[in-house]
Amino acid sequence: MPTYLIDGGTPLRGDVTPSGNKNAALPLLTACLLTEEPVVLRNVPDIGDVRVMRQLLESLGVMFEDLDIHTWRISAQDPRQADLNPDLCRQIRASILIAGPMLGRTGEITLPPPGGDVIGRRRVDTHLLALEKLGAEVSFSEREFHMRAPQGLQGGDVLLDEASVTATENAIMAAVKARGKSVIRNAASEPHVQELCHFLNTVGAKIENIGSNTLNITGVDSLHGGEYSIGPDYLEVVSLIGASVVTGGEIRIRNAGPEYLDMARLVLQKLGVHWEVSGSDVFVPANQSMEIEPDVGGKIPQISVMPWPAFPTDLMSIAIVIATQSNGTVLFHDWMYETRMFFIDKLVSMGARIILCDPHRAIVQGPSPLFGEQLESPDIRAGLALTLAALAAQGTSRIRNIGQIERGYERIDEKLRQLGANIQRLESETG
Repeated sequence: MPTYLIDGGTPLRGDVTPSGNKNAALPLLTACLLTEEPVVLRNVPDIGDVRVMRQLLESLGVMFEDLDIHTWRISAQDPRQADLNPDLCRQIRASILIAGPMLGRTGEITLPPPGGDVIGRRRVDTHLLALEKLGAEVSFSEREFHMRAPQGLQGGDVLLDEASVTATENAIMAAVKARGKSVIRNAASEPHVQELCHFLNTVGAKIENIGSNTLNITGVDSLHGGEYSIGPDYLEVVSLIGASVVTGGEIRIRNAGPEYLDMARLVLQKLGVHWEVSGSDVFVPANQSMEIEPDVGGKIPQISVMPWPAFPTDLMSIAIVIATQSNGTVLFHDWMYETRMFFIDKLVSMGARIILCDPHRAIVQGPSPLFGEQLESPDIRAGLALTLAALAAQGTSRIRNIGQIERGYERIDEKLRQLGANIQRLESETG
């Protein structure tokens, strides 16, 4: 099993470019099912989750041509019903994104339950309710969901019972092929949802109010081909910022998409982190204050996650590691997932001063010197957070189960080595 071997304590220096947004690439790949004409996607991240999605789509008859490692020509000329591999579907949450476009294109799909990170209960009810509002009939068992639209999809008023990203994306992809007009309310508006909408509009969809929580969609009979370049992964950008500040480094992140970093900037400022924007680049200087900013009256500040444009849950693990190196006390609250913080014991074993109050809240007091440790990645985001902790620590750390990290971060060890980190990727635990 591959591992990372990290000798910490080296400040990062240099320039780095993030990969394409994983959370945009996955719905964009499934959206290619909606047109029979070829689509060229550029800046596709070469990561585990994307490779799994490609395998699933290939089993439906979708053809892929590699123009280069990050550019694919995709043709869904005649998608077919198929028994999707349940083991592959269990590997990624995004497998459920096949539902909306297959209903729009062929009127029927059978899907095994989706998987993904084990960070708590991740319900699919919102997906099913949204698709039913657009005319789908849904039946399900423990082993599969069967969805069909025998009369075709119909436009409708879809009020999502939670602002789920993937449910919003499924509803969008179904609505663009539904007859008539649809309104999707309480829609998620994350950057990757916006990218899906912009891509669909480039191939002939009619989506209005992009970036808001109310989307107006007029269904079309068909979509055409086109080209689209996936934007930078803002989660990777913030992770790289975190790696720089916890090591006392100084880096420039090229093509960082700073327009999507405003809330991360506001939140990390509370932890004494700042950066400069120059065009599309982000420069992280070495002179970080790393002082936790108290609330008015000297009260302990709280950092909470909320749907976009607020602070995203996927950055909570990174922020906690940064806080271990900042001076002061801060409360973190992630109400979305009951096991998001279950990597904190690993930080404590490295020397961090953290109290896990309950499954959703933790108090961090910093700064704490960290020391190398034997670690295991529990999920994508916590695994990368532990990598940052190991970079900041004195001594050597070994991180196992790095396949979880590499599901979402493309060659992150190479990028960190490019910045001077002492990190090796070993193909086996013995090296």
